[in-house]
Amino acid sequence: MTGFVYLVGAGPGDPELLTLKAVKALARAEVVLCDDLVGEGVLVHVRAGARIVRVGKRGGCRSTPQEFIQRLMVREARRGRVVVRLKGGDPFVFGRGGEECEALRAAGIPFEVVNGITAALAAATALGIPLTHRALCHGAILVTGHEREGGKTDWRALVATGLPLVIYMGVARCEALQAALLEAGMAPAMPAAAVSNVTRADERCLVTRLDRLAGSLRREALASPAILVIGEVARSAAGNRAALPLRAARLPG
Repeated sequence: MTGFVYLVGAGPGDPELLTLKAVKALARAEVVLCDDLVGEGVLVHVRAGARIVRVGKRGGCRSTPQEFIQRLMVREARRGRVVVRLKGGDPFVFGRGGEECEALRAAGIPFEVVNGITAALAAATALGIPLTHRALCHGAILVTGHEREGGKTDWRALVATGLPLVIYMGVARCEALQAALLEAGMAPAMPAAAVSNVTRADERCLVTRLDRLAGSLRREALASPAILVIGEVARSAAGNRAALPLRAARLPG
């Protein structure tokens, strides 16, 4: 008998941000394939006796190969088990959920995707930044700072939209990203913010400007996992600096 797979987004870390559907899926699971960035508080919803398999995936660190995770997911489902593939954030936002859906379809395994709050939204909220604002922007661009081998992001085209950029996995390459954005024509004084470990007890925030971003991250030792928000909407975070765990630089008027 074939089992079933849930691709579950665990959200940014705070277990109170789990959806009810995610909690129900965890309660049904017999096997949980758990990413490294999933908060321990989320796992309290896994039913007693379920097997939890750590399949760590963290930028800049040794990670479990994606192909191995997919083979394991398929194998456990073919044994008739209910499997939860538990991911930080949302499965379909830089979570390789699309690749895993393709693997499950190819294997004939039934599955369901359960959305979670993505880190971009959680980070913007932590800073008091609206990702859309009628007076400032009609959208936002989510982009990864970790380019696939052989791939190249057209930063000039992204800057030309005038939309705020929300960059995942960008801290390790922040100097190169900063240089690329400046070269693409973004203003040096453009407001920029970063949030590390968003919604967790060790959350840290930083507000500065684009031309000071890399230096500020180094000085404050703000490390991954982190989200960068760059654009006029980030100016809102400067007004919230009294509530931020790190000091915020004074932004130009």
